[in-house]
Amino acid sequence: MSLGLCLALSSAWAQQVWKCETEGRVRFSDKPCPGSGQPVSERSLQPNVVDGIKPETVRAALGASAASAVDAPAQAPVGNVCPGDDEIRGMETRGNSTTLGDEERQFLQDEVRRAWQCRKGQGRYTDADWAISRQAQARQTNTGDRDRRDARLRAEAMHSAADPDEGDRIARRRIAEERLRQRQQQQPLPQGFVQRGNPRGQNAASSPTP
Repeated sequence: MSLGLCLALSSAWAQQVWKCETEGRVRFSDKPCPGSGQPVSERSLQPNVVDGIKPETVRAALGASAASAVDAPAQAPVGNVCPGDDEIRGMETRGNSTTLGDEERQFLQDEVRRAWQCRKGQGRYTDADWAISRQAQARQTNTGDRDRRDARLRAEAMHSAADPDEGDRIARRRIAEERLRQRQQQQPLPQGFVQRGNPRGQNAASSPTP
């Protein structure tokens, strides 16, 4: 029995409780019985008496709200589903492949780190969450840049929802990457540099030549 419930019971037991008999049935009330009844001694309602902690006695002393608290089943703790040792070893092998680009390799290595974090109890993952991760890992070998990036974004959104700490890390990394990209765009081109493809809307004829 929780401390809060014990305190509430102690407060209720400090008040007078009546034992009422109606149509052959016994019930308890905090008010005198309309028909026949008798007050219950304080001793019989003490929590160290076995009868004093029976559900029906608790209901009589505290009412419906206490009864629901006593009868409510305990909530099972939320589990955390994580990849096994063999799967993590496979992820590590793919993450070290030299055939991947830098972004793809970094993503796979991040997934390995997230899997180990999960094994240490960080975050709250389900089988469906890691199914999203596995799909994203598989798509990092596809030829389409857009497909690979979209898969990474879906996996990172899943991790952010399952693990707030990892979500904060992902958000900070994206901010840093965006700032770096903006600085690179603002840097002036070197003297005499010719960039193909008419960058920044320049007229190709106005580009400096060596």
